[in-house]
Amino acid sequence: MNDLDRAMLLSVHPRFATAILAGSKTVEVRRQRVAAPPGTTVVLYATAPTMALVGLARIAAVKVGSPREVWSAHRSQTGISRREFDEYMSGATQASGLTLEEPQPFEEPVPLSALRAAGTFHPPQSYRYLKDEGLRQVAEASPSAGTVLRGILGDPVPA
Repeated sequence: MNDLDRAMLLSVHPRFATAILAGSKTVEVRRQRVAAPPGTTVVLYATAPTMALVGLARIAAVKVGSPREVWSAHRSQTGISRREFDEYMSGATQASGLTLEEPQPFEEPVPLSALRAAGTFHPPQSYRYLKDEGLRQVAEASPSAGTVLRGILGDPVPA
């Protein structure tokens, strides 16, 4: 697998994970610069109380700029109010808007307990990249998630 085939593990609140997978939230905002090329697979981790991998999406584009620029470009696609956005971005000088496409919910969420049973798994505070070992861990924790990942990433994950 090369760097263009890595997957991004993205932690989001459960309501945002649900909205992304339903297609009603198409832009996820972050307080820092995110340098992920279009086409990057995003594995969605829903935080507490769900605490599970819930599905996948793909990055269509990344807009990096000031919080004001990101809000102006994506406000109707973020699934949050201006107040929520401003509270989240408080003190940030840079922001990223990740435009997501092709959402795919997993048939069954992959709980944190199953991921940890398959190896040392730590959900990221914001995001991190998964390569061979991390993807293998997801596949071992959930055969259905592993099948989806193999299809999306061109079979880098052993069956």
